[in-house]
Amino acid sequence: MKKSLKIIGIVLGVLIILIFLAPILFKGPIEKAIKKSINNNINATVSWEELDLSLYKSFPDALVTLKNLSVINKEPFAGDTLASGEEIKLSMDIPQLFKSGDEPLSINELILNTAYVNIKVDSLGNANYDIAKKTPPTSTQDTASTGGLSLDVQHYEINNTRINYLDEKTKTFLKISEFNHEGTGDFSAATTKLETTSEGIISFELDSINYLKGHKLKLDADFELDLENQKYTFLENEAYINQLPLTFNGFVKVNENNDEIDLTFKTPSSDFKNFLAVIPETYAKNLDGVETTGDFMLNGSIKGIVDETHIPQLDISVKSDNASFKYAELPKRVENIKLDAVLKNETGLVEDTYLNLDQLNFQIDQDVFSAKGNFKNLTENMLVNLAVNGTLNLANLKKAYPIDLEMDLNGILKANFTTNFDMNSIEREQYQNVKSNGKASITNFKYVSPEIPNDVNIAKASLNFNTTKVALEEMQIKSGQTDANISGSLENLMGYLFSDQDLKGRFNVQSNTFSLNDFMVASAEAKTETTQENKVSSTSKEEAIKIPSFLDARLDFTANKVLYDDLTLTNVKGAVIIKDETAKLENVTSNIFGGNIGISGNVSTKNTTPTFDMNLGLKSIDIVQSFNGLEIIQTMAPLAKALQGDLNTTINLKGNLNNDFTPIIASLAGDAFAQILDAKVNSEKTPLLAKLDGRLDFINLDNLDLKNLQTNLSFSDGKVNVKPFDFNIKGINITAGGSHSFENVMDYTLSLDVPAKYLGSSVGGEIAKLSASDLETMTVALPIGLSGTFTSPNVNVNTKQAVQELTQQIIATQKDKAIDKTKDKIKDLLGGGKEETTNTTTKDTTTTQPKDKEDKIKEAAGNVLKDLFGKGKDKK
Repeated sequence: MKKSLKIIGIVLGVLIILIFLAPILFKGPIEKAIKKSINNNINATVSWEELDLSLYKSFPDALVTLKNLSVINKEPFAGDTLASGEEIKLSMDIPQLFKSGDEPLSINELILNTAYVNIKVDSLGNANYDIAKKTPPTSTQDTASTGGLSLDVQHYEINNTRINYLDEKTKTFLKISEFNHEGTGDFSAATTKLETTSEGIISFELDSINYLKGHKLKLDADFELDLENQKYTFLENEAYINQLPLTFNGFVKVNENNDEIDLTFKTPSSDFKNFLAVIPETYAKNLDGVETTGDFMLNGSIKGIVDETHIPQLDISVKSDNASFKYAELPKRVENIKLDAVLKNETGLVEDTYLNLDQLNFQIDQDVFSAKGNFKNLTENMLVNLAVNGTLNLANLKKAYPIDLEMDLNGILKANFTTNFDMNSIEREQYQNVKSNGKASITNFKYVSPEIPNDVNIAKASLNFNTTKVALEEMQIKSGQTDANISGSLENLMGYLFSDQDLKGRFNVQSNTFSLNDFMVASAEAKTETTQENKVSSTSKEEAIKIPSFLDARLDFTANKVLYDDLTLTNVKGAVIIKDETAKLENVTSNIFGGNIGISGNVSTKNTTPTFDMNLGLKSIDIVQSFNGLEIIQTMAPLAKALQGDLNTTINLKGNLNNDFTPIIASLAGDAFAQILDAKVNSEKTPLLAKLDGRLDFINLDNLDLKNLQTNLSFSDGKVNVKPFDFNIKGINITAGGSHSFENVMDYTLSLDVPAKYLGSSVGGEIAKLSASDLETMTVALPIGLSGTFTSPNVNVNTKQAVQELTQQIIATQKDKAIDKTKDKIKDLLGGGKEETTNTTTKDTTTTQPKDKEDKIKEAAGNVLKDLFGKGKDKK
């Protein structure tokens, strides 16, 4: 007995040691076997970050885990990721660890967790999943001698995986997210029964049309697998698309050159609730307690060959007759529901697929709505033939069906029209091939939004489909103070509805009063949220206004009065062209500020930050009104606050906009020209003029003569730059120039040509040396520097420089006069000597006369020097 226990203990000890040593002993050979199997069978780059081998996690089996696995395609999809996964687990019997390197390792369980699979078929029919290496037909190499892996799987799982399937050739897109699937069967047998469960969220799109979007899919199905012939047959099964039950019969067979499909499916019951069940739960809500009458049947067959040129033949029908439903919590019932539609393909050629909508009727209260039509050649140049007729009170939709909408539906919709067209004509804008007839209208429609202060009421809007263009015959709008009558035409309504085209049209808008304030987006108050744990504050920002990207339209408008903020514009005319998220103003004119204004330019929201580029021309406008009404005037010319009169100005300005379309001041750039037609100055209106007026005793700024004053300005780098300009105050010429920032910080210089008489006290006795005429004509430049802000200015009058310059001018003037005086005296002396010499030529008296002339010259020169430098001090 002791011997037996000892043997058992030894065996257990060996097993325990083996369990802990297995990762060290067998990890290398197993990783080598996996790589060998991949290299022998797969034409792709397969890699993983880590391989883990464990016995105790899955005892009595060995568990191999590959972490962060990826499969990267080679040509023609080089670099694309076919699949990636957080981990893949391979389970095998422990004896498999002791096989030689030439023997394959048999895998009996495979689990894939958190993976992404991206399947793609390009326009040439190349498939990125076709990565299996082609085995030469002459190869008779025995599997047992190749080594690697043998997938004798008994159980497999795929957990929390996302699968994308894109076929560019057929324009098919399938997406399955949150996909969980598992199956149990013996894959080592020639035939086996496979038991599976699957669930996920599925979306399906064909040629840009969504047939399934966010639908929940669940399938519990047993299959008979004929692995030798690759034939897979449905046995017992039950499927759900959202809450719609379906059962399947038939098989799928994979042949060497094609696939063969023979499937039928149907709803197991005919309750009309099945129809509501196929609608996504988000929209259909809970169906418990919904009263239904009538039937609903879905039957279909998919049968035929799938290869490069063929698809299976289709016959899928949906029928309902005399049905109704009512949600318990809603007051209205939808009744008299009739539906008869079929999707068919009878040739196996994809272009021959068509949809017939033979009947669609429903009724809410007394309103009956119906439609019918057919859609042929679905995947090529689709042919559309549609007829709609009925009346619908839009407010009743929400009373009959639990639909969540951001806006409140209301108004009476009436439609009675037919349309017939092909998609090629729509896409090529050949609207002459669109045949439409009939009318549609909506009355008493009210749009309510918290973003605008007033309801928008549409008394009536009517469309006429009797032409290639859809005519908007009339549209009457009222909101707050605003009224508008709109008419025009839509060039491509069908192209907008059925194709990816911008909505094109041209409209005329007439208004007695149009208040932009009625449509201004309400400013969102900043909300600050602070958590106790991390004390982090967050502010909710106002959403930016966007010009519609789908709109390509021209609006010609006239309005007797337009209100914007506190501004009133009268006799407004012009056009706005909207295209490519840009609104272009063209030939806009209006009366404002006692004059008129012309506007052209554009506003764009195409980029993340909205931009504008505007040209404004204002003529004969009142300065006071324009200063109070336009922020740009206040920024451009703060001193205009002190002016009363009229001016002309042209402003070319561009920059960025805030989300509410107000300009970002620091981004402004451009130029302007201003001409004052006539103006009076009140220096007390601004601190700058008042302070400057107090520093200059000899002038009164209220006497400024600004008539026809012209100046040029430019905007850049957050500054207004003013080019030097001249003006005059009672004979004093002034040159001004400089710049100020948009925060009104100044850097200006003034240069006044001041007459000498105004600086007499500053230069002392020197001024007395000037004659009366010199006092009137002599001027000196008086520099003045302006800094600080317009409300708190610094005025630097550089009197010292002016005095120095004036002193130099006086000295220069005196020198010039003294020199002139000297020249006159010398001329007199020299002129007198000549006469005396002539008269005494016959006398012999030359010994004393030259000395008399020399003394006179010296005396004259002395007097000149005294005049130049002042009289010398008296000798004591």
